[in-house]
Amino acid sequence: MVQAIWKPPKAIRGGLPVFFPQFGNLGTSERNGFARNRFWTIDSDPSPLPPSNNHSSVDLLLKSTDEDLKIWPRSFELRLRVSLSAGKLTLIPRVRNTDTKPFSFTFALRNYLSVSDISEVRVEGLETLDYLDNLMRRERFTEQADAITFDGEVDRIYLSSPQKIAIIDHEKKRTFVLRKDGMPDAGMWNPWDKRAKTVPDLGYEDYKTMLCVDSAVTETPIVLKPLEEWKGYQELSTVSSSYCSGQLDPRKVLYGF
Repeated sequence: MVQAIWKPPKAIRGGLPVFFPQFGNLGTSERNGFARNRFWTIDSDPSPLPPSNNHSSVDLLLKSTDEDLKIWPRSFELRLRVSLSAGKLTLIPRVRNTDTKPFSFTFALRNYLSVSDISEVRVEGLETLDYLDNLMRRERFTEQADAITFDGEVDRIYLSSPQKIAIIDHEKKRTFVLRKDGMPDAGMWNPWDKRAKTVPDLGYEDYKTMLCVDSAVTETPIVLKPLEEWKGYQELSTVSSSYCSGQLDPRKVLYGF
């Protein structure tokens, strides 16, 4: 992961920010929501989840405050279980409606991935999918490439993406494998050189060694009635090999054969 830089109340840059109750700028809340700019607490009474064998875990909690209600007038509880084991990071987000009325929201986990050289990275698993291009006013396109490579700024949301995505770093001979459930869309972002110069807390050359691939709910917002709860799942792991070395068949990573 790319090291996080945070100067409250500005947005976090790096790490793994949580975007809630809004992903992007389509909605009534601030861009990418306010959850990433809040202090969370340790959940002293977490809801039961499957045991995390051989994992180190922490349960985090964010509840709506008076300040939040001025921005987004819905009462909620947002929980996040973070589990870490050898070569694997697992996150289980849950949103509960504690309001008296239904509400809808979009959501994303933004993964700032550290790569050797963005021009040597390829992403497998999103080919032939429709995507919204934020650089083209969210115009809808269909991915034509066999694999996604990078030679300029990218800011896209791939729709109805598979549960597994492979991010292959040739130079490091390492592949990130992103597995997700309950978050059908996938965001992708790299600012490239010109945009990087306008992004706070991002060095002019940092775009060369980072890539964001997000687990997201954006095209179809989640709707919760009072006391209903939504749960997502994300697992980020690494495989010590590379596509170009011939040691890794991306089809095995993505489809398990």
